[in-house]
Amino acid sequence: HVQLVESGGGSVQAGGSLRLTCAASDTSSRFCMGWFRQAPGDQREAVARIYTGDGDTFYGDSVKGRVTIYSQNAKNTVVLEMNSLRPEDSAMYYCAAVRATYSGYCLAASSAADFIYWGQGTQVTVS
Repeated sequence: HVQLVESGGGSVQAGGSLRLTCAASDTSSRFCMGWFRQAPGDQREAVARIYTGDGDTFYGDSVKGRVTIYSQNAKNTVVLEMNSLRPEDSAMYYCAAVRATYSGYCLAASSAADFIYWGQGTQVTVS
């Protein structure tokens, strides 16, 4: 079993920035790691994903150009930096991961059902 530990999140004014971090307990396997978000009454939406094997990144259309996902180290810790935040970005943000052996798997893994391991979630509120 892989544990995902999230940090960051909080409240910010529109136009502001936030940084979310997710650390996986398995520091040696290759993963597709990503962030999803879910607002009350909505489906869980893919925000961004990264294949830790080579750093390839993939972004959801609603956040493209405003967020960046990257690996902080070589031990499966990833960071999501969000800029120009809007009230509609308010949601619970979840880190997710699934073991993967090639980048193409991460490209295709655009739905929550593609991921096995999940963090507890961290709230982002934009006002």
